Amino acid sequence: MSQRLSRVSDVFIIGGGINGCGIARDAAGRGLSVALAEMNDIASATSSSSTKLFHGGLRYLEYFEFRLVREALVEREVLLRAMPHIAWPMRFVLPYHKDMRFESDTPTSRLLSVVMPWMKGRRPAWLIRLGLFLYDTLGGRKILPGTRTLDLRNSPEGAPLQPQFAKAYEYSDCWVEDSRLVSLNARDAAMRGAQIMTRTKVVSAQREDDLWRVETEDTETGSTKVHYARMLVNAGGPWVGDIIQTKLRSNSSDGVRLVRGSHIVTRKLFDHDKCYFFQGTDGRIIFAIPYETDFTLIGTTDAEHEDPSKAPECTPEERDYLLNFASQYFAKPVTKEQVVWSYSGVRPLYDDGASSATAATRDYTLKVDKAGGAPLLNIFGGKITTYRRLAEAAMDKITAELSVTKGNWTAGVTLPGGDFPVDGVSELVAELRRNYPFLTNAWALRLVRGYGTDVARILEGATGAEDLGRDFGATLTEAEVLWLMEHEFAKRAEDVVWRRSKLGLRLSKDEIAALDAWMATQREHMRQAAE
Repeated sequence: MSQRLSRVSDVFIIGGGINGCGIARDAAGRGLSVALAEMNDIASATSSSSTKLFHGGLRYLEYFEFRLVREALVEREVLLRAMPHIAWPMRFVLPYHKDMRFESDTPTSRLLSVVMPWMKGRRPAWLIRLGLFLYDTLGGRKILPGTRTLDLRNSPEGAPLQPQFAKAYEYSDCWVEDSRLVSLNARDAAMRGAQIMTRTKVVSAQREDDLWRVETEDTETGSTKVHYARMLVNAGGPWVGDIIQTKLRSNSSDGVRLVRGSHIVTRKLFDHDKCYFFQGTDGRIIFAIPYETDFTLIGTTDAEHEDPSKAPECTPEERDYLLNFASQYFAKPVTKEQVVWSYSGVRPLYDDGASSATAATRDYTLKVDKAGGAPLLNIFGGKITTYRRLAEAAMDKITAELSVTKGNWTAGVTLPGGDFPVDGVSELVAELRRNYPFLTNAWALRLVRGYGTDVARILEGATGAEDLGRDFGATLTEAEVLWLMEHEFAKRAEDVVWRRSKLGLRLSKDEIAALDAWMATQREHMRQAAE
C-alpha cells in the first residue's frame, strides 16, 4: 500500500550510474536533501561496462572536440588525487608504421584529403605527434609523464607485436575501476545524508503544484512508496529517453542515441604493464589492456543499440571484430578459444544527428524543463572521466532553481579510502602486510586497490584468516562481504563478484551460488534486525 513520506527532498534522482551518484554526492555535500532510486544495483548498466579508463579521448581531437578533451585531461589528475586506490597512471603504446592506411570520415581526415590529397587514407607520423603534443599540453599536465618515441625492436613492448612495427609513441592516460567509482560516490553521498535506494523502480513521476510526486516500487518486496521532491533529475542513462516518454509523459523533443560498446577478456597476451592503442583500417581504435593480473581486456566496439530494455551483449560478430582487429597487431593471432569473458554496455549519447555511432558526440548535454511547475533536469551523454564536472554543471542548473549557498566543493576532496598519496599504494600494501602477516601480497594488493585506507576497518581485530569468517574463495571472506552489504549497497553475489570486484573471473559457478545463498540469508537477518 502506498504511503506519503513526511520528508520532502530537495532533489530526487532517477538512476544509480556514475552520473546519478556523482550528482547525489555533490548535492548532499552542499546541504541539499537527496533521494536516489536505482531499479537494479548501482552501476549495473553502462557505468560497469566501460573500457575502465580515465582518458582525455585522444581520438576526439580528430573531431575537433577540444573543450571535451581539455576538460577530460584536466580531470584525470584531479581524480587521480581523489581516488589513488581505484585509479592509477598507465602508459599507452601506439604502434606506428608508415604504410598504415585508414578509412575515416573525421573532420581531420576530410581536411587532410583536401589540403594534402596524396595523403588520403593515411595518418602521417607528424599528425599523430601533433595530436599527442596537444594531448600533453591541453590539460596542464603535472603528475603524468609526457609522450616519448619508443623503439619496439628488442623491447618488452615490441615483443608481442608483429615485426613490421618497429616504432611506437608512448603517452599517458589512467586506469579506473569504474563500478567501484560509482559505489564510492554512492557511499559518500549516503555518508553526507543522501537516501540511496537500490532495486527500487520509479513507477511514475508527475508534477503536483510546485513539487514532484514520485511513486517507487521495491522490486524485491513489491512494496510501493510515494516521494515528494522540489526538483527531479533524470540520470537514467540508456533509459533517459524512456523515462521522459513513459514515466514523465513529457513532450520533450530531445532524444538519446544508444551506442553499444562491447569488450572481450582473454588470457594474458603480454607480460608488461602497459596498454596498447591500436588503429584500425576502418578509422576506429581499440585498446588492449593488462587486466586483473592474469588477463587482457580488449575493446571497444561502436554499434547502434535500438532498445534499452534489451540487455546488451557482445555478439559473435563483435567478438570476431575485436579478435581480428587485435590480430592485425599481435604476432600470434588472438583466437576465440582465448576469450574467458565478454561484456557490453550501452552509451546514452545525446542525439546530435551524427552520421555514425563512432562520430556521435561523447560530450554531455543537460536540459532543464520547467513546463508545468517543478523543474526537471534531463542528463544526456557524458564520459566517466568527466563525471565530476558533469555533476558540477548539473548543480549549476539545480542551484539556479533551488536556494543553495554552498558552491563547488568536490575538487580535491577524496573519495572514501582515498586519503593517501597517488604513489602510496606500495607503502600501503607493505603496511597492511606488516599489520596482518597472514595476507599474501596479491591479497593485500587486491584489498588496497578496492578499499584503500578502509581496509583496516574491514580487517580490524583479525590475527589470522580464520578471524575474517567464511572463505568464499579467491580471497573473498565473510568480513569483506559484510562490509559491502553494510556500506556499499551490495545485496546479491553478482553485485560483489562482478561490480564491487571482478572476482567472478576466479570463482566457480558453485562458489558464486553459495555466496548468493549466504547473502540472501544475511539480508533476511538484516531485515529482521531493522524491524
